[in-house]
Amino acid sequence: MEYRPLGSTGYTVSTISFGAWAIGGSWGSVDDDESIKALHTAIDNGVNFIDTADVYGDGRSEKLIAQVLKERSEDIIVATKAGRRLDEQTPQGYNRDNITKFIERSLKNLDTEALDIVQLHCPPTEVYYMPEVFGILDDLKQQGKIKHYGVSVEKAEEAIKAIAYPGVETVQIIFNMFRLRPSELFFELAKKRNVGILARVPLASGMLTGKMNKNTQFEQDDHRNYNRNGEAFDVGETFSGVDYDTGLHAVSEIEKLKPENATMAQFALRWILMFDAVTCAIPGAKNPKQAIDNAAAADLPPLPESTMTRIQEIYDEMIREEVHHRW
Repeated sequence: MEYRPLGSTGYTVSTISFGAWAIGGSWGSVDDDESIKALHTAIDNGVNFIDTADVYGDGRSEKLIAQVLKERSEDIIVATKAGRRLDEQTPQGYNRDNITKFIERSLKNLDTEALDIVQLHCPPTEVYYMPEVFGILDDLKQQGKIKHYGVSVEKAEEAIKAIAYPGVETVQIIFNMFRLRPSELFFELAKKRNVGILARVPLASGMLTGKMNKNTQFEQDDHRNYNRNGEAFDVGETFSGVDYDTGLHAVSEIEKLKPENATMAQFALRWILMFDAVTCAIPGAKNPKQAIDNAAAADLPPLPESTMTRIQEIYDEMIREEVHHRW
């Protein structure tokens, strides 16, 4: 496992971490025993950073993490998110009363006295223009309820605006072979300000694993079935906003570049780690095998420049027009 400093937090985290959305829900059937085994396996393989949210399974994900950490002696950093529990996503909902309630609920779910990192969970764009919201987070930090805070964003522009607030130490943003815009607009600025970057949706909702085809079926409660057109939340969260057939075509080209000793998922994760501004990628895992496979990506050798250039060309030819201007 490789480790990198997480911005100005003082944490040093594994470059492959554990994304805990899938063990909460919205990804089809999930088994708590398997989820617990997956978490243990990830830690056994050097993962020391777990990313979750209060809405993943309505607290289910946070509680499972707390259960596992009670059984471990390692120093594991947990980042959670707040804001999506609002009945309606309005800027006014991000007020002191609501944010405090969300934080206190996560403290209880994670069974801890202080949250390692709290991230605003993809709030409306207007929230980034409300200094009082970040003042509330500063106050919660001063009260000892949170140690550090950051944001999870949809758009590169939101990330740029967020890090104008000095208290924002981490930014979680969709970055993968289908989403190159953050590397063009945001990464250098984040490096200058010593902000940690957490690459979310690193496998484009599983599309970049190479395991999907035109006949792949998804369960009713899987967002890859019910959010194809943004019916439930931002369409960019599902397959990174790329049309399903277009994504399959692009993956068929990317597969030609895969190193012999790697799976497609490991290749996609290693590609992300080629960008030194990125602290870690946060793939999900629902079982021990997935956790092992993900962790092994950190041990792959650097990719050749020719591979990086060809992936950029595939993006420019097949993906850019569809997504680049949107996020």
